[in-house]
Amino acid sequence: MTPAIQRPAWLIGLPFFLLLLSPSVFAHGVDANTERFLLANQGVAVGPFLYIGAKHMVTGYDHLLFLIGVIFFLFRTRDVLVYVSLFTLGHSLTLLFGVLNNMAVNPFLIDAIIGLSIVYKGFDNLGGFRRLFGFQPNTKIAVMVFGLFHGFGLATKLQDFSLPQAALWKNLLAFNVGVEIGQFVALLFILIALDFWRRHRSFYSFSTATNTLLMTGGLTLFGYQLTGYLINA
Repeated sequence: MTPAIQRPAWLIGLPFFLLLLSPSVFAHGVDANTERFLLANQGVAVGPFLYIGAKHMVTGYDHLLFLIGVIFFLFRTRDVLVYVSLFTLGHSLTLLFGVLNNMAVNPFLIDAIIGLSIVYKGFDNLGGFRRLFGFQPNTKIAVMVFGLFHGFGLATKLQDFSLPQAALWKNLLAFNVGVEIGQFVALLFILIALDFWRRHRSFYSFSTATNTLLMTGGLTLFGYQLTGYLINA
């Protein structure tokens, strides 16, 4: 295999390696400036909540790793739209429902499940269910169900700041729209990178390694969050 063919695999894999090795990989949440704003805000702030939602998704490594797994072997635009729409529906429902109804979930447990969702997609992409168990789960249902958990993860993080009830639904709707904008932007770059990589033979040569890395990342997140739950229980 020539270096020209290997290069796309490195372009895809290097950021993923850096993500796993980064000391901030487990610091998913909100930065200090955003935290101060959320604690101080007392009214309708559509623009800032749009920005916070978009930023949260673009920097949300757990959501992005799951989406990479979801679209990794989707070659038709229609299939990408269907699966991403199911994920969007799932996390939008629980984000809105969770915050508006003050339905709290332990943040360590919900993030551990989100880690498992990444493991699931990597395992599914490797054909693990058929090989080990002789059946294939409904992938559309699975993506939507895990989308519900991802939404609860977003809702749990927002509830940490005791947002004012006045016009809460407006700010929350703006946040959710921002999340979708961030998701669209992130997906655009991911799809461009995947489309470029798929033109080379290395895509299939490295697909097993890539999805194994996805599973490794998900298991790492799961273990870290489960440890946090046990320590803080």
